Amino acid sequence: MTFNRYRRGLFITSFLAAPVILYLVYVISPNIQAFYIAMTDWRGVSATPAFIGLDNFERLLGDNVFWKAVGHNAALLVLLPVITIIIALFFAFLLNVGGQQGVSGIRGSTFYRVVFFFPQVLAVTIVAVLFQQVFRPDASGMLNGPLMALGLDPIGFLSDSSFAFWSVLGVLVWQAVGFYVVLFSAGLASIPKEMFEAAQIDGAGRISMFFRVTLPLLWDTVQVAWVYLGILAMDVFAIVWVMTVQQGGPDWSTTVMAAEIYRNAFGYFRFGYASALGVVMFLFTVGFAILSLRLSRRERIEY
Repeated sequence: MTFNRYRRGLFITSFLAAPVILYLVYVISPNIQAFYIAMTDWRGVSATPAFIGLDNFERLLGDNVFWKAVGHNAALLVLLPVITIIIALFFAFLLNVGGQQGVSGIRGSTFYRVVFFFPQVLAVTIVAVLFQQVFRPDASGMLNGPLMALGLDPIGFLSDSSFAFWSVLGVLVWQAVGFYVVLFSAGLASIPKEMFEAAQIDGAGRISMFFRVTLPLLWDTVQVAWVYLGILAMDVFAIVWVMTVQQGGPDWSTTVMAAEIYRNAFGYFRFGYASALGVVMFLFTVGFAILSLRLSRRERIEY
């Protein structure tokens, strides 16, 4: 019996060992190396970079571009999850419970789910190129064309620093909201219809039903969505780099930490400084995830 147990344990361990080793080699090891490189002046060519301690982190404190990138990431950490979750919850509730008859969804809800999810099928770079054309500052732009046809001045959605950040935020929300509509719809589908029917019998309206029934029962899903969107807000490199003027412009009005990491590493060949940026970004992301999970923790509702 003991020998069979040992063989079974060895068999299970052999299957678990491969993914653990791969994770250690390709995830944990590069992260440890990044922490080390952040304390060197490595420029990508020397085999033995000089150890400079925390000098790169001290330089970050005086880097105005870095603080602009941090400010933009911080704004996205708040705005992207809030706006996306509000819109996604609204559409998910409408598609699943917002029908006229009882607590059914609206007619054609399956088709609308497919339409909402469509942006998730597109590669991020394709989305960026697509919206470059939408935001074009001439008559061929999808938004400026009608404005100019009406005799109004075109708006520099990407060339004006007053509009550029909000244009990036709009694209991120457009791309993300469909996935969370489907996610929240799946959560709503798992809630027994009897609960909504009981709320209707008690005289609850649509708004009251949403805040008293739907939101509490979907809270765990909303919590997960908030963390995922926060991580997305930290990793908006592709949209910023491909879509915006001067990869983070104009005047650094759309730059984010991921863009500055790439610029410093592969544009200026300051790999040590770029690694220091990466360490700060890593700490911000982990801190946000822990803080979000703690602040949004509440007693689980059983149904």
